Amino acid sequence: MDIIDKIAETRILEAIENGELDNLPGAGRPLDLTDDSAVPEELRVAYRVLKNAGFVPPEVAKRAELADLQRLLFDTEGATDDASDHDVDRRRAARRLSVLMAELERSGSTHLGVEDAYYQKIVRRVTGDN
Repeated sequence: MDIIDKIAETRILEAIENGELDNLPGAGRPLDLTDDSAVPEELRVAYRVLKNAGFVPPEVAKRAELADLQRLLFDTEGATDDASDHDVDRRRAARRLSVLMAELERSGSTHLGVEDAYYQKIVRRVTGDN
């Protein structure tokens, strides 16, 4: 967690303690994920067509793949089959994970500090360095 995350978390907790977040409009109700009022009117139809077709932005697809790779790397049940094949799969997954993280970091659209710490933990586990 970086300093900005810590500051934000502290301020949120202070606001909760002071009751500043009580009685907000919509409190206790589920979010309306179909609300596209923030999307420019000329893009709404195109976005809706893409969404209905199952298209997701490249960053979302990369993050989903990143999560799948992390699950593969921490899957210990698969190790009982053929350990050498499983090790090869894990090394391959670790390399792909590294490439994905670099692509996401380069895009500049996300902060990967937490993912990077998790990635380092995965690398240590795969390589056997503790």
